[in-house]
Amino acid sequence: MKLDEITYRAIGCAMKVHNTLGSGFQEVIYQRCLALELELAGLNFEREKEQVIYYNGMEVGSRRADFIVESKIVVELKAIVNLEDIHLAQAKNYTVAYNFPVGLLINFGALSLQYKKVFNNSYKAKT
Repeated sequence: MKLDEITYRAIGCAMKVHNTLGSGFQEVIYQRCLALELELAGLNFEREKEQVIYYNGMEVGSRRADFIVESKIVVELKAIVNLEDIHLAQAKNYTVAYNFPVGLLINFGALSLQYKKVFNNSYKAKT
């Protein structure tokens, strides 16, 4: 499946969740609902997958990604009033640190679903 199709379907799943629940719930509720929608859409995913963070080739810690979809896209969820630059930077950093070609930042907390697609310009395909 191509990256554009995966992101399109994942965003569609998020829209379905937001249209059903609206805003105002905790992030974990949206995470659980999105997992159900991704499954219904036939997308393979891992939820809260722990990823090691490296600095100059050395392990410096770890972070759990909200979702890894089709082993190609990291998805970071928020449930806040409005996305800010710091959230976009966070999603971009995770996409680069985990070496995924594309990341999605999805915010369920606003009146309308907010989403941003981020790209990893230094992506190195795994051989």
